[in-house]
Amino acid sequence: MNADENLHVIQSILHGTSDLKTRTITYQKSSGVIIYLESIADTEKIQQSVIEPLNRAMDDEGTVETVITNTELSFIEELHEGVGKLLTGSCLLSFDGMCGMYAVNVTSQLTRTPEEPTNEKVVRGSHEGFVDSLTQNLGLIRKRLENKNLVVKQYVIGQSTNTKVALVYMDDLVNKEVLSEIFRRIESISADMGFSPGYLEEFMEDKTFSPFPQMLPTERPDRTMAHLLDGRVAVLSEGTATALILPVTFLSFFQSPDDFNSRVLSGSFFRLLRMVSFLVAMTLPAVYIAIIGFHFEILPNELILPVKASLEGIPFPPIIEAFVMVFTIELIREAGVRLPTPIGQTIGIVGGLVIGDAVVSAGFISNVMVIVIALTAVASFTVPTYEMGASIRILTFPLMIAASLLGFLGIVMGLMVILLHLCKLESIGTPYFAPFAPLNLSGLKDAVIRFPLWKMNNRAMDALPQKRSQRNTKGWKNK
Repeated sequence: MNADENLHVIQSILHGTSDLKTRTITYQKSSGVIIYLESIADTEKIQQSVIEPLNRAMDDEGTVETVITNTELSFIEELHEGVGKLLTGSCLLSFDGMCGMYAVNVTSQLTRTPEEPTNEKVVRGSHEGFVDSLTQNLGLIRKRLENKNLVVKQYVIGQSTNTKVALVYMDDLVNKEVLSEIFRRIESISADMGFSPGYLEEFMEDKTFSPFPQMLPTERPDRTMAHLLDGRVAVLSEGTATALILPVTFLSFFQSPDDFNSRVLSGSFFRLLRMVSFLVAMTLPAVYIAIIGFHFEILPNELILPVKASLEGIPFPPIIEAFVMVFTIELIREAGVRLPTPIGQTIGIVGGLVIGDAVVSAGFISNVMVIVIALTAVASFTVPTYEMGASIRILTFPLMIAASLLGFLGIVMGLMVILLHLCKLESIGTPYFAPFAPLNLSGLKDAVIRFPLWKMNNRAMDALPQKRSQRNTKGWKNK
């Protein structure tokens, strides 16, 4: 088959797409054609590593392999394989009378400078974050871990998107049973697209309908490196600046790189503060509803009159007040995230000052309820991981309903259900609520508070018992 026939077949396979470009060339008296997709190929690379070497060696007897200077040169015999190379950014070089063609990697690199992630800021330490290029992200990890045991396994996920996914782990530290389970789940994914960590997380997690995240997303290479050295696995994908860490525990979501960049006392204090904030954000509205509706007598005498005065004239019961205010806070939060930054800040100011003052002046919401919801919102912001913060806000609603029905008894019953769920939950066969369930004393050194580094002799994954999950992931479809 000659070069023109190859070009015609490729144009037919690609349905005559407009960004398919060609360039005719002659080498050693053989006519040929260079085929590439203009949208993803770098024309400068084609000129420097393909056209110019062939023109300089026009009269030489060297083969194409010895002339072309590109390091990623391969010979392809199947035309459909050549089309696959074309779609990944390579250019095809076809000559008349040749049983096959050459593929040269000339992918256009659209990269951006690593910057600090906006949602994982630290006071001390590295201010470098992942970018949207998988190759560049792997380079950021390699730069920090110059270790022969660092292994990268690449997969292609998504029958339509063909997204590159990389699993990164330390071969001498990772638990082999956990690693084989992760391999099985990745290889079992059957979907049309898989372009974001959210897709991978939903396909790989143990309990999809659990309110708690079972994988830790991060945009920080230093945080990823720390988890790799603990024996965990990182999952990265092309086109996203987020890595998924697995398996993880509940307490992993309350740890920040600043904990280890600070001294022991300050790091432990702020970690403990985050955990207290978690309980406050989840239970404070429910506690207020229970006190007003069922247990008014527990208030000190000095507070009874001010609280009672704030409730006079309010037409709604406390549960309706709480739902309206929490829903309003969520609306303001979502609007601030979706709008451009200057407008988002304005929305926050308007929502916090104008709306809050207006609903109190109108007599719809009590002053104390506004204070309670404001403290709840501030407490939820202290959680360093967005996914865990979202879980807190979701769990607030059922606890408020339980408090409105049974008071403190309802809150205790709701917390017991949450605690039972945490004890039963697993992350890739690993106990999610470790080191509390099952109890492991050595694991408590880096749990609620941080022990000095010279006191922590075991890695995080070494202290966790492994229970191989039997979840069947074959045939999962993304419709």
